[in-house]
Amino acid sequence: MHILLVHQAFAALNEPGGTRHHEIARYLAQAGHHVTVIASPVSYLTGNTTLTPDPIVSTEDESGVRVIRSYTYSALHKSFVHRVFSFFSFMVSSFLTGWRVRNVDLVWGTSPPIFQGVTAWLLARLKRVPFLFEIRDLWPAFAIAVGVLKNRPLITASEWLERFLYRRADQMLVNSPGFIEHIQARGGREIALVPNGADPQMFNPADDGNEFRHQHSLKGKFVALYAGAHGMSNDLPVLLDAAAQLHDTPEIAIVLLGDGKEKPVLIAYAARLNLTNVHFVASVPKNKMGGALAAADACIAILKPIEMYKTVYPNKVFDYMAAGRPVILAIDGVIRDVVEQAEAGIFVPPGDADALAAGIRYLAGHRRVGQIMGEKGRACIEAEFDRRVLSANMAQIMESLQLLR
Repeated sequence: MHILLVHQAFAALNEPGGTRHHEIARYLAQAGHHVTVIASPVSYLTGNTTLTPDPIVSTEDESGVRVIRSYTYSALHKSFVHRVFSFFSFMVSSFLTGWRVRNVDLVWGTSPPIFQGVTAWLLARLKRVPFLFEIRDLWPAFAIAVGVLKNRPLITASEWLERFLYRRADQMLVNSPGFIEHIQARGGREIALVPNGADPQMFNPADDGNEFRHQHSLKGKFVALYAGAHGMSNDLPVLLDAAAQLHDTPEIAIVLLGDGKEKPVLIAYAARLNLTNVHFVASVPKNKMGGALAAADACIAILKPIEMYKTVYPNKVFDYMAAGRPVILAIDGVIRDVVEQAEAGIFVPPGDADALAAGIRYLAGHRRVGQIMGEKGRACIEAEFDRRVLSANMAQIMESLQLLR
C-alpha cells in the first residue's frame, strides 16, 4: 500500500520537534508499505528554514520513508497573520506536490493546522482513494480558548471547515480519548484511537546524563527539566515564577529545553527576576532527547489552566515516562489519569506557581520516591504506550480502510 501523508509540522528523528509521524511511518515502511510524506522545510518548533530554501526537495531515509519538502512561507513565528500565510502557502504547495505523487492508495491528513486537511481531502477525492483524517489538537477550539483566534467571521469559517472535514473523512483518528466527544458532536464518525506514546528503545533509564549535565554546567544539581515548545499555551511564566521561589535552594536547577515564539519573552522575564537557577537550552533532535532526559531528576509538563486542555495527551509526558523520570504534571484531565494510575509522578494545579515550586521541592527532597515513580512510568509505557505496538495498530486501521476501496 502506498500511503501519502500531508503534514506541515512533520519532524524527522534527526530534527527537533514531535516525531510521532516519522516513527509510525518508519514502522509502516518496515512492514512493507510505501510511505510518502509532504512536509514543510520550515521547522514548526523554531520557525527556521533549517533544511533547504528550494521549492521542492525529496529525500528517502534508510527505512524507505520518502519525505518531500514543499514550499512554505517562512515567517511562521512573526505574528498570527504571518502564521496564516504560512499555513495557506503550504496548503497550496502541498496540493501541487501531492498531485504529482503517483499510485497512491490512501491519503493521511492531520490537523493542526487544519488547512492542510483540505489538501489531504481534495487529493484523496481526486485520486479516488480513502481519506484518513487525524486530529492531534482540537483546532479551532484550542485557538479560541487560548485567545489566539478572536475574529468572529474567522471563527465561524474555521468551525465550518472543521465540521466539513470531519464529515467527509472515511476514517477519523485521534491521539487522545479526550477528543472523541468533541469530534462526534461535529459530525465525525468511524473514530479510532491511536494514542500518543513513546518508543522505549529511544531512552535508557539507567543513563545518568553526564554529558548533558557537563555541557550545561549542571553537575551536582537536582535538575527539573521542561522539554518542548515555548509557546503561549505552555504557561512557562508560571514555571519561572516557581523558579523564583526556589532561589533559596541553589542545588535545584530549572532547565527549559526547546524553542518557540515566546522564548525571547521568557528569557527577558527570567532576567528581570534575576533567576540564576534557570537554564535555557536550545532544541535538540529527537534522537538526542534520550541523553537530555537522562540528565533530569524530574520532568515538567505544563499547560495553561484552560478547560479544553483537559482533553490532551501531550507527547512529552510519554517521553518523560519512557526515560524513567518522575513527571511533575501541571495539566489536568485525561493525561492526569494516565500519570496517576501509573503512579508515575505528581499532579499540581495548572497555573499555580506555589504548588509547582512545592512539587519540585518535594521531589528534590525525596529522591528515592522520584526514582520509584520513574520506574513505574517506564513500566506503564512498555505495557500500554509502546510506540511500536501503537504503530502496528495504525497499520491495521490503514489496511482495513484500504480494503474498502
